[in-house]
Amino acid sequence: MPSFYEKPLIRYPIYALIGVTVIAVLFLSFYNWIFGSILLVILATVLYFIKRALSDFKAEMEEYITTLSYRLKKVGEEALMEMPIGIMLFNDQFQIEWSNPFMTSCFDEDTLVGRSLFDLADSLVPLIKQEVESDTIALYEREFRVIIKREERLIYFFDVTEQIEIEKQYEDERTALAFIFLDNYDEVTQGLDDQTRSAINSEVTSLLNKWAKDYGVFLKRTSSERFIGVLNEDILTKLMKTKFSILDEVREKTTIHNVSLTLSIGVGSGVSSLQELGDLAQSSLDLALGRGGDQVAIKQQNGKVKFFGGKTNPMEKRTRVRARVISHALKEIVTESDKVMIMGHKYPDMDAIGSAIGILKVSQVNEKEGFIILDPDALDSGVEQLFAEVKLHPELWSRFITPEQAMEIMTDDTLLIVVDTHKPSLVIDERVLSRSEHVIVIDHHRRGEEFIKDPILVYMEPYASSTAELVTELLEYQPKHLKVNMIEATALLAGIIVDTKSFTLRTGSRTFDAASYLRAKGADTVLVQKFLKEDITSYVKRAKLIQNASIFKEGIAITVAEDHDFYEQVTIAQAADTLLTMNGIEASFVIAKRNEEMISISARSLGDVNVQIIMEALDGGGHLTNAATQMQHTTLQEAENRLKLTLEDYLEGGTKS
Repeated sequence: MPSFYEKPLIRYPIYALIGVTVIAVLFLSFYNWIFGSILLVILATVLYFIKRALSDFKAEMEEYITTLSYRLKKVGEEALMEMPIGIMLFNDQFQIEWSNPFMTSCFDEDTLVGRSLFDLADSLVPLIKQEVESDTIALYEREFRVIIKREERLIYFFDVTEQIEIEKQYEDERTALAFIFLDNYDEVTQGLDDQTRSAINSEVTSLLNKWAKDYGVFLKRTSSERFIGVLNEDILTKLMKTKFSILDEVREKTTIHNVSLTLSIGVGSGVSSLQELGDLAQSSLDLALGRGGDQVAIKQQNGKVKFFGGKTNPMEKRTRVRARVISHALKEIVTESDKVMIMGHKYPDMDAIGSAIGILKVSQVNEKEGFIILDPDALDSGVEQLFAEVKLHPELWSRFITPEQAMEIMTDDTLLIVVDTHKPSLVIDERVLSRSEHVIVIDHHRRGEEFIKDPILVYMEPYASSTAELVTELLEYQPKHLKVNMIEATALLAGIIVDTKSFTLRTGSRTFDAASYLRAKGADTVLVQKFLKEDITSYVKRAKLIQNASIFKEGIAITVAEDHDFYEQVTIAQAADTLLTMNGIEASFVIAKRNEEMISISARSLGDVNVQIIMEALDGGGHLTNAATQMQHTTLQEAENRLKLTLEDYLEGGTKS
């Protein structure tokens, strides 16, 4: 009988029912023995057949269970020995004790018993030691997902080669979107005759169409200076391997017509939504243009950006119309604020201080109280002479405050203007930045990935020589009763002179216009030279740096300071500038300690080497000809090695990501 029938809860009611039935039959027999006897016989017959049926059912059930157990055991053996899942047992010495036939067949051998796990895959034993539960490894050109059971010293191998191939195919076929912009099309074609303009158009269109056809990109021209390209991730990867050589082709081919057209490309990738792709592509294009053009920016959903190109000096493309519009917008925003705070970057240089003083003048002429935020414990020795002169003018010196004082007097209506930087990590005090709800950014550096969040106005011109030049132009369009005194004009002129190396680098026609305006306002060029003077000690230290210079590659000089010496940033920069004046030097890099924890690298070039890209790869930034970076908690030797690896990558046509 099945076990559930033998349970008291089931058995006792059945016995009771049979007993009641027998008593009822006997009671009927007392009144009618014939009828009772018939019922008794029927009851006995029924009980007999029930007993027999239960016996047969029990026998069949036992046979079924026995058969099922056998089948389950058989299936277990089949699964263990025949299913395409690798199973392996190993001992404490990481030697194989047993493996199923599938695992053995993967290695095309008769047996794996006795072999070491090190022989199978180099990464297998480290996974076991690191207590990783599951991971994917490569074995004999196949991909396996391994599940490790340490207590049983057991490893399962699941072949996921096809799955990974499908995933890769999906990744490769995802759509990417590219916005292509001819940076200076309007400027170079302005004034050209129709025949020349048509020839340039035909040349550019032909180059882009051939490039698109070669790589399988769908290309559509949407205006005289804009194209849109549709491609996939696989094509994008191939283009990245070529470092987007189309940039160089367009630049070189158009020079035949005595013009120099450059391309900027913004690419959106890594998402499935077409709307998000479009937003990423436009954001990438804005970033590429903000960095001066002639480059490719590839922005992904995670915020990571890769840059290609950007190896030419940006051409001057800003107009006085834009300067006037920005100046009027600045006037309106200042007027709506209760006070103005001005802040530059850490260890401010002459450009940062000069442009801050210029913006202070903007706030004063619009009858708003203005303050310049300065950290007295983080000043560069290069501006000491300037501050010594500023202290002789109490009305100006009283406008300089510390970050703590700024935090105390700031309100929700206070305007913060950040000059000479656009990176939150580089401002004098990030607390002030996060405290302000209204921020304006004025900068001349090429835009980087890191940017101040949600500014209400941005005036970034990488074509300008300095932020002081930009601020000077803004001053020209402020109210006519503006009166700039001698020290203010001199500070602005000093910022321009320092950043242009006395009008020798990154100098456009607008730079001289700004200098002329400041000179007319009373800027003292003799005082500027006084600001730029250095003492004998600094001169000797700089000479010591230059003495250690060596040629890394043709035209590239690298200087590494002594390990026990510490240098001011201005001395390091001056050493790089001096190296650049030597015969045969196209680019110079100076590596020196600022203090025990910080190493600084200053980079300079004559234009053929883009030191901005090189410094960005080392988490720094700057301009094509003037850039720098700082490294924390490293050694001079490690810094030099990193720089040389980055230079090797750049010279081979590398990228920054």
